[in-house]
Amino acid sequence: MPSVVEQLELLRRGTAAVITEEELGAKLERAVRGGAPLRVKVGFDPTAPDLHLGHTVVIQKMRQFQELGHEVFFVIGDFTGMIGDPTGKSETRPPLTREEIEVNARTYREQVFRILDPGRTRVVFNSGWLAPLRAEDVVRMSAQVTVARMLAREDFAARYDAQRPIHLHEFLYPLFQAYDSVALRADVELGGTDQTFNLLVGRDLQRALGQEPQIAITLPILPGLDGVQKMSKSLGNYVGIAEPPGEMYGKLMSISDELMLLYYPLVTALPTGEIRGIEAGVRAGRVHPMDAKKRLARTVVAQFHGEAAAQEAEAAFVRQFQERQVPQDVPRVRYAPAGAAVRLDHLVAAAGIAVSISEARRLIQQGGIRIDHQRVEDPSRVLTLKPGDEILIQRGRREFRIVEVVEPAPPAGPAGPKSP
Repeated sequence: MPSVVEQLELLRRGTAAVITEEELGAKLERAVRGGAPLRVKVGFDPTAPDLHLGHTVVIQKMRQFQELGHEVFFVIGDFTGMIGDPTGKSETRPPLTREEIEVNARTYREQVFRILDPGRTRVVFNSGWLAPLRAEDVVRMSAQVTVARMLAREDFAARYDAQRPIHLHEFLYPLFQAYDSVALRADVELGGTDQTFNLLVGRDLQRALGQEPQIAITLPILPGLDGVQKMSKSLGNYVGIAEPPGEMYGKLMSISDELMLLYYPLVTALPTGEIRGIEAGVRAGRVHPMDAKKRLARTVVAQFHGEAAAQEAEAAFVRQFQERQVPQDVPRVRYAPAGAAVRLDHLVAAAGIAVSISEARRLIQQGGIRIDHQRVEDPSRVLTLKPGDEILIQRGRREFRIVEVVEPAPPAGPAGPKSP
């Protein structure tokens, strides 16, 4: 096991706060001297069927603890998920059904080992110790936390001041998350900065029940592809870790240069010195931002799909966007126009690039449509088509259709007399 100094140097990387580093050093010192490895806990409520890069900021830190010889507990909040984590919410969060939890939890287990070492990971469900609790156990736990302490939480305070409802079960959420730490006798708990309150309640409850309090390590929240809100599947600004390599690569190439530099330390395992060199090179003009962004996209894709898939995703991106080549697997749509003259908005809608003629009209007016590589801006422009023509229609950077013009079906004539 590496020395305490070496471990602390690695574990500090990318963190927002370590509460407290002195206590963490003491725990690591005991482990180095031959004690048991640290028990590191992270909880995930299975609120969506897939993990995305935002989740991996914490999971990467879990992997670092594993590489240092410690044991990681991946806690699936199948019990707390039925309450709904109120963190950061301005309204009561709807609870998940048991069926939703089971489906999502199964996917989490399949995906998390793309990063974590299965041999050093214990996947546990918090219903195992929370469901058997008796009413008197909950009352005894509740006695350890005051209402004033709960209302010190920013989101609860804002809702209370605005006279928006706070349901009593929402106060139980941080308490139950804290009891996870008690049940596991956690030495360390990891979470995003939005989980700081819950992690500190875990320290309080452990101390009240006679355990040595856990170390709370928080990590930054990863902004989504828009660079504004946190990465979230519900907001559509995410990169799923199970997405196809080309999709992952293309999404990462779409982010801003500043966001790209922020992603490097949070979603890659590159050495700190190398990341600093890339940032310094970009800011000094020695490294082109496009090259740095390719490196980021290639590194992330390789982590989840392998180096060969990452190189192919990059080659496809270069063919499609930098050399303006068309992907090899463009969907083809057969189109039988009523007449030879067809308006562009009707053609784009018929291709399935837009869901309606009105949406097609808006996309064309905004400059988001190319016909045979040429940007078009007049939705009423008419093309003269004939059977056998093929038209390439492109929306944005990644969506293509080839429209094959075919003969319209002949009109059905009147039914004649049946043959005798």
